[in-house]
Amino acid sequence: MTYVSTTTLSFDEFIAQYGDDDRYELADGELTDMEPTGPHETVSGKLAVHIGIAITNGKHPWFMPRTCLIQPLAEVATARRPDIIVLDEPFLVHEPRWQQEPVITLGRSIKLVVEVVSRNWETDYARKVEEYALLGIPEYWIVDYRGLGGIRFIGKPKQPTFTVCQLAGEEYRQQQYRLGEAVSSGLLPNLQLCLEDILPR
Repeated sequence: MTYVSTTTLSFDEFIAQYGDDDRYELADGELTDMEPTGPHETVSGKLAVHIGIAITNGKHPWFMPRTCLIQPLAEVATARRPDIIVLDEPFLVHEPRWQQEPVITLGRSIKLVVEVVSRNWETDYARKVEEYALLGIPEYWIVDYRGLGGIRFIGKPKQPTFTVCQLAGEEYRQQQYRLGEAVSSGLLPNLQLCLEDILPR
């Protein structure tokens, strides 16, 4: 992730200029280039298929929008664009911006957020953990398919790691899965997934 801002932007300025461009996020008023790669999109796409199957089999009134922004805090000029987001469709009637633009401001609308780790691993493992917990999002998955995260977060030796963060009170309880281990989700108990299932070939 590369910071490209020369001037700071408000949330609304970001929406007006970059809301339709999947390449950018906003963090504290600074525009950031997400720099997606083919392998990154491969992992995101394969994972979305598995999540979709689990949602359908569970008969949940949820869906994954093609594009969506999260405004974590109204007073901070930050706009997150998760790799995957699962929304609770019935609750969207309470979202003040949804009818005009795909922007989520209420954590209750979100069931799951997934970030596929790239060079910005610090943000995925630290700041977003705090932001998403503060919003009250029940589950946050960190998919570090190349083992890029710091040793503090994924251990040593560094290896591909799938972290499921489940909200317990105001903080996430984290469970890590490695190659060959079945991923378990409290939100999607019928999920059938191992890290190998979503790796690029």
